Amino acid sequence: MVNKTGYAREFDFSELPVPEPLQRSLARLYAARSMAWTSHETAKTCWSRLMVFATFLSELDNTPEDLDGVTVAVLKRWRARHVSTVTGKAVLSTVRLLLQQAPQFAGGPVTEELLRRFPAAKPSKQSYEDDERKRVVLAAQRQFRAAWLRIEENTRLLRAWRAGELEEDSRGGRLGEVLDHLARTGDVPRTILPSGQPHVDHRSLLGGAGTEQTWGRLFLSRMELTALAVLLTDQFAWNLKIYDRMPAPTTGPSVGEKTSITYQVQVEKHRAGRGRWFSTENITDSGAASPGRLITQALEVTAHGRDLAARLVPGTDLLMVARLYAPAKEAHRHQNTERPRPVGPLSFGIAYNDADRWQRAHDLGGSPFQRVRRTTVTRGGQPRQHSQSTNERVYVLPDENVQRASRSVFADAAEEALEQAEAAVFGGHLTDAPDPAHEQTVTADCEDESASPWPAPEGGCGADFMLCLACKNAYVHPGHHPRLALLQQQLESLRSVLDDGTWDRRWQGHLLRLEDLRDKIGAAAWGAALARAGSDDRALVHLLLKGDLAP
Repeated sequence: MVNKTGYAREFDFSELPVPEPLQRSLARLYAARSMAWTSHETAKTCWSRLMVFATFLSELDNTPEDLDGVTVAVLKRWRARHVSTVTGKAVLSTVRLLLQQAPQFAGGPVTEELLRRFPAAKPSKQSYEDDERKRVVLAAQRQFRAAWLRIEENTRLLRAWRAGELEEDSRGGRLGEVLDHLARTGDVPRTILPSGQPHVDHRSLLGGAGTEQTWGRLFLSRMELTALAVLLTDQFAWNLKIYDRMPAPTTGPSVGEKTSITYQVQVEKHRAGRGRWFSTENITDSGAASPGRLITQALEVTAHGRDLAARLVPGTDLLMVARLYAPAKEAHRHQNTERPRPVGPLSFGIAYNDADRWQRAHDLGGSPFQRVRRTTVTRGGQPRQHSQSTNERVYVLPDENVQRASRSVFADAAEEALEQAEAAVFGGHLTDAPDPAHEQTVTADCEDESASPWPAPEGGCGADFMLCLACKNAYVHPGHHPRLALLQQQLESLRSVLDDGTWDRRWQGHLLRLEDLRDKIGAAAWGAALARAGSDDRALVHLLLKGDLAP
């Protein structure tokens, strides 16, 4: 299998612990599917999962000779073994996609079993809580800022030396000459001792022979580059693999803008499919607090590395470049054909072991990249290099922090809905006869106006008579029914001649309470009451709707 960088990798299907006919059948399925792959990691993942399947088959009492021996019962046992874990579901999914290509499974019960869905896997990584995220980001900011200040200071000195602004015999002049050598070669001058060990020249001038005193003056270390990647992920939610081949951002024309810079950043996303691998994000640096300021700083701290890489291999212009600690040894050990090869003493991108070393150095308990990315995506609420459906299905809905934060929102919404519901129902009491101790009103009898929810400034009740039906002090007896049934009828007529806004604001709540009261009394009794409505009832309802009886 040949990856996108032109490197070939072979997989030996004779290693599968199953009979040869089955080995050949699985090899054909694998080869057909691999035609669309461009990554050795994809090929390796599929191969390892196919090995798990072959091992499972080999442990059966009767190992199938070929695919036609894979029965429904076998697939059910295979499913039961793996469906309960996240990793197991991934294995099931990969093997199922391979087997579905087999002519033997073009139809029938086995095909139906292969098509049977299983529950989606819950993401193994969750977003960070606030304190967790702050700890990760602060660790990255401290490390990256120290590196940026160090490189900026030495860059200013180098520029001054190249501009002839420093005396040749001064300390600054001598240090500038060493920095110029460092920028051109990737290392400070060294002498090879008789023992074969390199010795740093100008050790006292440099202040020591450590990384920060030597090549670290102009180049990032791999751990410092990893800190930068953590900050970029926190800001832009970029995937870890993007950093391996991300070109240095370019600047576009900015009409009328003198205080800001807009960068075009090319983002690679192979899961989007051929023809849609690349997209461009516009990011503006308009000040210290703007997202683009981090892009500006990233370009500054990697400038010497990018310049050196372009001189050593013309055309090289990758943003994420760092200086290797031991270039000869590490270049020899570079076996990952998915990532760019080192150029001289320089390496590109972020390897998985870089992320692991960085998290161990800061005692984080695991690589931060997936969790930082998930945190940025879930907090932003918008898709980042993926579709809206993926954003909701993979990132937002399964995230425990999102779920916890949503509980209060749901609770507030439920409380608001309850308040609205309670406001739209009859709030008083039904009674069979009037109580002489109660005071009569237009719509109901009042038990105690001094206990009104809407007290008047001068005392008593200050509510509109229409609100009586929402009050706990209200008592409605059969004598009120004709007038209230007529009021409901007139409100429904009024609805047809008013715009929605006016209707909702002025009358909707009253109609809903009357409908609730009708349901409590009964539709038949309510209809009979409407037929008994007299001229007094009609006059009072007319005055109510005109507002003449409002306080």
